[in-house]
Amino acid sequence: MPFHLDQFIVDCLAAREADPSHKLVREVVARAVSDPSAILSALGEPQRAEVQRLYHAPNLTILNVLWGPKMTIMPHDHRMWAVIGVYTGREDNIFWRRVPGAGGGKLEAAGAKALSERDAEPLGHNIIHSVTNPIRRLTGAIHVYGGDFFGVERSEWDPETLLEERYNVERAMRQFEEANASRRA
Repeated sequence: MPFHLDQFIVDCLAAREADPSHKLVREVVARAVSDPSAILSALGEPQRAEVQRLYHAPNLTILNVLWGPKMTIMPHDHRMWAVIGVYTGREDNIFWRRVPGAGGGKLEAAGAKALSERDAEPLGHNIIHSVTNPIRRLTGAIHVYGGDFFGVERSEWDPETLLEERYNVERAMRQFEEANASRRA
């Protein structure tokens, strides 16, 4: 069955309207990533690490996230639910929690989940995670967020000290460009 981006957006919006949690949206994403070749035909084979906005509104954001080979993004939160659907490659997520009683919002690892092609997984609104593409090729995943991904103030954690700071969108996007530069080198 072909993947039609416009219909996927309509289906995600309808699912979000019917149930404000991630449950119905997860079903839409799972259906889409169950046929990776259809998504690749519609969106194209990943060529570079980047974040492509597919849909953006106050109640829903849909991104095509293309992770560079061996790329890692520091711990961060979204402050809204998300559904991640991998259609090519792999995403390894490390989940973090705040250390009770520690200053500066310090984190400790709390678990992990590897997402492979055809996997669709929800992340709750309070999840803190970091993401690694552990393989030597680009990974493609559709990320659906239950709100305005670009308009919400969020946090990220320093990768060395694991102390909390304000999320810096420009720094995150630079990491994608650095991944592209590493591929060319």
